[in-house]
Amino acid sequence: MFNLQELVRKNIWSLAPYSSARNEYAGREARVFLDANENPYGEPLNRYPDPLQLELKKRLAAIKGIPEDCIFLGNGSDEAIDLPYRIFCQPGIDNVVAIEPTYGMYRVCADINDVEYRPVLLDEHFQTTADDLLNACDEHTKIIWLCSPNNPTGNSLHKEEILKVIQQFQGIVILDEAYSDFASQQPMRREILKHPNLIVLNTMSKAWASAAIRLGMAFASKEIISIFNKVKYPYNVNLLTQQQALKVLEDPFEVDKCVKLLLQERTRMIEAFRLLPICEHVFPTDANFFLARMTDAQQIYNYLVDCGIIVRNRNHIKLCNNCLRITIGKKSENNELLSALRQYK
Repeated sequence: MFNLQELVRKNIWSLAPYSSARNEYAGREARVFLDANENPYGEPLNRYPDPLQLELKKRLAAIKGIPEDCIFLGNGSDEAIDLPYRIFCQPGIDNVVAIEPTYGMYRVCADINDVEYRPVLLDEHFQTTADDLLNACDEHTKIIWLCSPNNPTGNSLHKEEILKVIQQFQGIVILDEAYSDFASQQPMRREILKHPNLIVLNTMSKAWASAAIRLGMAFASKEIISIFNKVKYPYNVNLLTQQQALKVLEDPFEVDKCVKLLLQERTRMIEAFRLLPICEHVFPTDANFFLARMTDAQQIYNYLVDCGIIVRNRNHIKLCNNCLRITIGKKSENNELLSALRQYK
């Protein structure tokens, strides 16, 4: 049986969180604010922001189909990646398991928190099985990291294997769905109420075209979210970010139009890459990027840099030998890339 209290570090479970001034009068009307040592001048940025981003969560709950108390908002997804290490993993004792290759911040945060990181290599189709992941676990494994669609490979993991991991692992399963808006597979976030050990990550940086505001999301049971809120810094999401996110969320249909344009461009770019003599293979993708195996990724990457065009060189990543990761840009940007590659000698 899943037992959240047994998974959480004892000092975190008993932690008395910092009580911000804004929390103490929540739900009541206030006109005069003399509690937080703020400067009364310099409106509108002189006051601390809502520490729990309640208005923003209400808007997101309607769009994402998630209860408000099951949403955590952080300073980028990086905060939502770092917090589980601090909540669940005892430094120098516990470990986490993750697919390989995948997003590099899972390992970076493990190293920062002195937690052993156990990578499980994907197969030649960039897939894994629940058995492979579970066999890498022991009694000190607190978290299994999954990313679907995966970065840098672009493919979605098989949902049946994800569900097996969630159902059979007694620790925390974190599924990063940063690129799910570009995939045909239904996101798993709406299944968090069925699975008390599941945390699903999402972001405003990709489909919502708001990377600059640094807003990440975690969806989980209200019990897990309450621990996130206890451990996070009091005012982790600034007012400007909250305001801009609310503005962007006013028109989700505009985002749908943008996603459709990017998917059309993705199809066009993949077809064009397959015709390039210097491209050996384009891997299937469900994201706003694709991975391409080139004849000489390092030389082609250097050439593109000289042309003022920046792609991601994944040549040094396991299973990605001679691969470049190409983000889908505007049509004019994509054409400039293709033109440069057609002239490469």
